[in-house]
Amino acid sequence: MSLLLKFKKTIMLFVKVLIVLSVTAGFIEIWTSNYVESIFSNKGNYVVILSYVLLFIVFSSLYGAFKIGIYRIHEIIYSFSLAVLFTNIIMYLELSLIAREIVSPFPMIYGTFYQVVVVAVCSYCANVIYFKIHPARRVLSIFNRKTAGFDLVLKMSHIAERFVIEAGVNVDDTGMEEIKHLIDKYEAVVICGIDKNLQKEIISYCYTKSKRSYLLPDITDIIINNSYNVQMGDTPVLMSRNRGMTVEQMATKRLFDIIFSLLFIIITLPFSIACAIAIKLDDGGPVFYKQNRVTKDGKIFNIIKFRSMIVEAEAKGAQKAVNDDDRITKVGKVIRACRLDELPQLLNILKGDMTFVGPRPERIENVYEYSNIYPEFELRHKVKAGLTGFAQIYGKYNTSPEDKLHMDLIYIETYSTLLDLKLIVLTFKILFMKESTEGFSEKANEKTTDKEGTDNEF
Repeated sequence: MSLLLKFKKTIMLFVKVLIVLSVTAGFIEIWTSNYVESIFSNKGNYVVILSYVLLFIVFSSLYGAFKIGIYRIHEIIYSFSLAVLFTNIIMYLELSLIAREIVSPFPMIYGTFYQVVVVAVCSYCANVIYFKIHPARRVLSIFNRKTAGFDLVLKMSHIAERFVIEAGVNVDDTGMEEIKHLIDKYEAVVICGIDKNLQKEIISYCYTKSKRSYLLPDITDIIINNSYNVQMGDTPVLMSRNRGMTVEQMATKRLFDIIFSLLFIIITLPFSIACAIAIKLDDGGPVFYKQNRVTKDGKIFNIIKFRSMIVEAEAKGAQKAVNDDDRITKVGKVIRACRLDELPQLLNILKGDMTFVGPRPERIENVYEYSNIYPEFELRHKVKAGLTGFAQIYGKYNTSPEDKLHMDLIYIETYSTLLDLKLIVLTFKILFMKESTEGFSEKANEKTTDKEGTDNEF
C-alpha cells in the first residue's frame, strides 16, 4: 500500500486514461459497424478518432467528470454521461458530413446507452480505487465562541470518505502554543472565521509544517486572490484593478446576449406555447409571473417567468419556497423541475435588463435586508443580473446569501468571455440535478425575515 501511495497521482491518471479509451473504443465499434459510409480509406480515420478523444476530454473536464474522489459518485457518472452525450451528438454530425448525407441516428443512440453503462461501471471502480489510495484526511477544526463559518465543518463532516473531523479547538480558550501542538497531530485544519491575526499565524504555521488548511474567504480575500503581481523596484506589490468589465467586454457580452436570446426565443417557442396553454388550463390564472428585481447599478426591472404557483401565493406576504411547497401548482412542479418557468427571461435579456451569465437578480426587499447584514452585498451590482451564474451552478437554491455573494464576487473578479461560455455549458449539467432546485426547510420562513423570491431560481 505504501508503494501505491507514492504513485497515487500516476495511478489515477492511468484510471482516467482507461475511461477515455473505453468510451472511445465504444465509439469506434459503433462507427465501424454501422457507419461504413463515413469511413475513410486512408489516414483520415485517425483524425475522426482524435477528434472524438479531444471532444470527450474537453466535455469531461468542463463538467468535472475527472474530479474522481472530489465529486460524489452519482455526479461523476452524470458528468461522464453528459460528456458522452454531447460528444456523440457532435460526432454524429461529423459522420453525416463525411458521408455527405444524414445518416441514421439510431445506432449512435443505442451506442450512447451502452457507453453510459460503461462509464458508470468505470466511474464506480475508479471511485473505489481513489479511496483505497486516498484515505480520508484527519482534520482539526479551529473556531471561536461565535462559531462563524461552522457550517463548513458540518459540510466537511458529511463527506466521510474525504474528511474525518476528529477534534476541535476554541481559540478564545486555548493558547497559540497549544493550538500549534494540536495542529502537529493532524493532516489538515479547517479555520472557521476567527480573528485575522490568529488566522494569519495559524496559516503560516500550517505552511511551515506542510499541513493543508481550509478556510472561508471574506470579501477582501476574494479581491486580493484575483489581484495582479507587480514590481515596484525591488518590492513586490499586489494590484487590484477594481474596475469591473471593460467597454470591449461589455460590448461583446451585449452582442452575444442579443444574438443568442433571439435564437433561443425562436428555438424554445414550441415549449413556451405548451407551457402557456398548460398553465391556463390548470387553474385559469395568468400565464406570466412578474416581480420587481434589482440589476446593475441598483436599477429595478420587472422579471418575467411562467407562473408556477397559485395566484394567491403571496397573500400572506412573500415567503421562501420550501420543500413540498403546497403553493406550487401541478403544472408548476413540472416546469420548475425542467426549468421551463425561466424561459420568458429571454425577453428580459433581449431588452437589456439581464444578461445570460451574471449574479441572479434579487428582490428589492432582499437587497435591503442582505445589505444591512452584509454591507458588501451591493458589490454584486457592478454587473448585470443573469439568467445563470457562478452561484447557480456551484450553489443551490437554498445556499446562504453570504455564500452566494462570495461566488458572485468570484465571477465578477475573474470575468472573461471564456468563463461565460464555460458557465453556459455547465448550466446544462445542473438542469436536472435535484439538489440545485432544493427548497428551504419549513423553519426557514420562521427563523428569518428574509423574503426570498417564491419562484424557483435558475
